[in-house]
Amino acid sequence: MEYDTQIKNRVKRIEGQLRGILRMMEEKQDCKDIITQLSASRTAIDRTIGVIVSSNLIECVRMAEEKGENTEDLVKEAVNLLVKSR
Repeated sequence: MEYDTQIKNRVKRIEGQLRGILRMMEEKQDCKDIITQLSASRTAIDRTIGVIVSSNLIECVRMAEEKGENTEDLVKEAVNLLVKSR
């Protein structure tokens, strides 16, 4: 799968969030603030996983339909990936 600039930028923003969290830890900032930022990072990661899985699923279903293959297994696999990521 090709990852477009938008998805790569999402990951770069998450990377920036994580670096910010490390800086907060080094500066001994309040635990609540660190947890809030970690939670925001986790949410961003979860959303990125969803975007990647859905984009990949769309491409895989399109290719399978062109070949006349059943797409049900592809959808089940995508759902399993999302469930495992939680």
